[in-house]
Amino acid sequence: MTRMRWIWLSSGLLYVLFFSWYTSFGGPLTEEEIGKYLEHFDQRGVQPEQRIMLERFMRADTGDDFVVLNAIDLYETPLQIEGVEPDDSSSDVLDKYMEFMYPALFARASHPVIFGEAANTAIDLMNAPGMEHWTQGAMMRYRSRRDFFDITSNPAFSGSHDFKVAALRKTIAFPIDPWFQLGDPRLVVALLLGLLAMGLSWREAATGARVPKDDAS
Repeated sequence: MTRMRWIWLSSGLLYVLFFSWYTSFGGPLTEEEIGKYLEHFDQRGVQPEQRIMLERFMRADTGDDFVVLNAIDLYETPLQIEGVEPDDSSSDVLDKYMEFMYPALFARASHPVIFGEAANTAIDLMNAPGMEHWTQGAMMRYRSRRDFFDITSNPAFSGSHDFKVAALRKTIAFPIDPWFQLGDPRLVVALLLGLLAMGLSWREAATGARVPKDDAS
């Protein structure tokens, strides 16, 4: 096989591996999976209305990725629970919560899409008293609802979730599905690998076209 073919084959293989990791192929949650997750939340003692909401979200599964839109308001001083140091800021405590979340997220191709600090109080508010002030905003992409519930039902999540409670004065989070973004990483990676393969192929073709001076007639 020529080096040119190796270049394109390697690029294609890398993309297939990335696409396979980044895309959910498991389909919607099964009845067995829904029962398993609900049993876990029952053991954790979730409120009845929250259980109904979680079950509705599970049963409406599309099998595709989705994002969670988060509005976040941090305490000026975090609640003093076990694991929180006296000089910790709320951001420090939230980082402790994310110490579990980030590895669990990235292992399942889930990641922040948008994150930033609030530039002002709410500029448009309707029928939402007390919701004027926010500290941060974020959108988190999850590969599937299966991945989302695998993360939130992990026993390690229960302990780290206490840090979130200690750091956040209030928060609103709701899922968006279906959704789209112009810079889908699957498209971006395909373009980058295609450009890299074309560049290497051009270099290989240019190198092969050169005639050594010693061989010139």
